Amino acid sequence: MPQRTPAPGELEPIERAGKDELQALQLQRMQWSLRHAYDNVPHYRTSFDAAGVHPDDLKTLADLSKFPFTGKKDLRDNYPFGMFAVPREQVVRIHASSGTTGKPTVVGYTKNDIDTWSHVMARSIRASGGRAGDIVHVAYGYGLFTGGLGAHYGAEKLGCTVIPVSGGQTEKQVQLIQDFKPDIIMVTPSYMLVLIEEMARQGIDATDTSLKIGIFGAEPWTDAMRAEIEARAGIDAVDIYGLSEVMGPGVANECIESKDGPVIWEDHFYPEIVDPDTGEVLPDGEEGELVFTSLTKEALPIIRYRTRDLTRLLPPTSRSMRRMGKITGRSDDMLIIRGVNLFPTQIEELILKQVQLAPQYQLLVTREGHLDRLDVMTELRAELSGTLSALETDAISHQLEHLIKTYAGVTTKVTVLASDSIERTLTGKARRVIDKRN
Repeated sequence: MPQRTPAPGELEPIERAGKDELQALQLQRMQWSLRHAYDNVPHYRTSFDAAGVHPDDLKTLADLSKFPFTGKKDLRDNYPFGMFAVPREQVVRIHASSGTTGKPTVVGYTKNDIDTWSHVMARSIRASGGRAGDIVHVAYGYGLFTGGLGAHYGAEKLGCTVIPVSGGQTEKQVQLIQDFKPDIIMVTPSYMLVLIEEMARQGIDATDTSLKIGIFGAEPWTDAMRAEIEARAGIDAVDIYGLSEVMGPGVANECIESKDGPVIWEDHFYPEIVDPDTGEVLPDGEEGELVFTSLTKEALPIIRYRTRDLTRLLPPTSRSMRRMGKITGRSDDMLIIRGVNLFPTQIEELILKQVQLAPQYQLLVTREGHLDRLDVMTELRAELSGTLSALETDAISHQLEHLIKTYAGVTTKVTVLASDSIERTLTGKARRVIDKRN
């Protein structure tokens, strides 16, 4: 596939800056952000004072480790606007999480915040290979979810033409891709697979559409999933990362010329990797929990926010800023099955090695007596559905059970279903795990 690599003149100076220049900017902005949070957010003043630290104590970037973490609970405890650092009248937009496990986490933006967000999103789309004049099909959800509007404003900032489709209406999405001929699609990777399946159902060869680039995020996905999408859609699949509490999508993004992990836009978001149990800062290259401190946010400064995403920091390649590795899981959604730690992405990797299986799956966790049970539901590829005997299907199940036991250390029961048997995501993230133990 052809790659649209940027000319040096297309990059911002900070994307090519030396380490000393970048760190000097980070220190200046971090000192401002800590002071802004301490002076204007009662929660931060209280937590800093309780930890015996003050913004003036930050003399070097390493001094950030002295400051307390922020968690999702802190945002919920200060619901709705208690974490805002500016008067509510200066907040021009509010987003929020769904709140399915408690109160929503509310985030706010000043006009400058929206401009910053649009800027880093435009930078992300450009890093993905997007250019002014491209048509961008945005199938992330709009509304309180940050995905749709974040992608939308960034694409417009870059000078693209935006098709604000949002999620759902799969048949219509395919029709619009056929009619409007977008260059880029921005969507969750699981829903991209749904769109590819719908194209096949309609007799459309997904590799023959106008799409050249897919910018995928909002859920963990593997390199095997990337290869699957690229092969079936004939596009470059690029990883974008973000979360509402830190800004939204566009905190980090892969570069199309390297596809070696999202580059963190460190001039706006300072990353750390910490031990999930002790909170100790780990050196670059070691895996742990990703933590972010915002450097330029006005309405909702976020100090050492624990994302719960497990990854590692990697050295710069295509840009002057560090990259993050693939998310291997989350410190709070890790499954423990009979004492074995397991992430859904480990199962996904093994399923995608089975050429007969589609990249759709669901994990059902139950408890029989005192023992955990893990059932893995998978499905055949559409072209094989109805063509294999029961013995052949059983052999595929047993092979996957063997792989999971060998590589993940967990005994499972694998069921191979007919094509299109597992529930599909229509508006957002795939429901990969159903845990009925509680």
